[in-house]
Amino acid sequence: MTRRATLRGAERTRIDQDCDVLVCGASFAGLAVARELAGAGADVLVVDRYEIGERATSACAAPTPWLQALGLERSIRQELECMAFHTPHGSARHRLPWTWSSFDYRELCRALWEQSDARFEVAKVERREGDTVHTDRGALRAPLIVDALGWRRVLGPGDNVQPPEATISRGLEVHPDTPPTPDLDVWIDRSLVRYGYAWRVPADGEARIGAGSYEPRHHVREGTDELAGRLDAERVRYQGNWFPHRLRPAAADGVFFAGDSAGHCFPLSGEGIRPAFYFGIACGRELRAVLAGAKSREQALRDYARFSASHRPAFEWAYALQWLIPRLPPRALTALLAVVGRERPCRRAFAWYLRQADPAFAGSGGRSRAAVELQH
Repeated sequence: MTRRATLRGAERTRIDQDCDVLVCGASFAGLAVARELAGAGADVLVVDRYEIGERATSACAAPTPWLQALGLERSIRQELECMAFHTPHGSARHRLPWTWSSFDYRELCRALWEQSDARFEVAKVERREGDTVHTDRGALRAPLIVDALGWRRVLGPGDNVQPPEATISRGLEVHPDTPPTPDLDVWIDRSLVRYGYAWRVPADGEARIGAGSYEPRHHVREGTDELAGRLDAERVRYQGNWFPHRLRPAAADGVFFAGDSAGHCFPLSGEGIRPAFYFGIACGRELRAVLAGAKSREQALRDYARFSASHRPAFEWAYALQWLIPRLPPRALTALLAVVGRERPCRRAFAWYLRQADPAFAGSGGRSRAAVELQH
């Protein structure tokens, strides 16, 4: 079990600070924001209740082109050229036009952090009052605040909607040591998960085996344990999390929201890492414009909110598939997966999917020369 790294005893001092940008959350989205602000000449403070890279909350796999675009190759544990989809009536193996890579979470977070010039403090964010964020170690003040804390949307106005009423999915996985396997495997099998899917992500001698349910009222422990048993894998090192499947406003009450706090997680696939990078970069660019005097905070908030909302059609299309696929007759689903697995449909479908948060975006939009030099 992960031990929280908040400073204790004599080392646990009060913090009462001002900064130019306060980024709350130090996982994929928050670190992408901090990276994009490198070289902006601003005092950027990142806070999280855990040390950077301490607590992974996902199966840790992303499209390889994104890891390459962000200079994160050193974190890759295994590159996966194919996805294999399994139903009770057959399997279909899809060779993708791009590859997935499983990665080491701690190493990836460190690599992202090294590309920033921000400061970091361990603190639990509790609430916000205007431009002041209250933590368990004191108050932090900034005119520009980012909530990248996850689905709880801690800094949002009003009461947050909690599971099971929230439009949110749940997942649980185990991390046994296993012989390497070549594919990213997905099971769409109602005996494992009624509305959802199960997975095995190989990571060079380790497997991330789990189950995710689109219905938050349905438990996933039984499906996770059952799949691990089928694969003769140990049920060890459990890790679970909630993840959203609907977009939420990316700006509200003067705060920028990125990653899960804005619902930046693709429905159907439950993929949140790539959207967190993508929207974190977009958020960072809006913040840079404010710091440079090119925009007001209010204009940046509006532009960022519009940018996020412009992706709603793709998210809604994926949400419609999320509703439909678990309800298809299993034999019809098996036939559909076989058709999509053919070369031309597969390339078209997965090329469209990657374009919804294109890795080319990481190199566009103009990070400063200082930021690029810092990266190297």
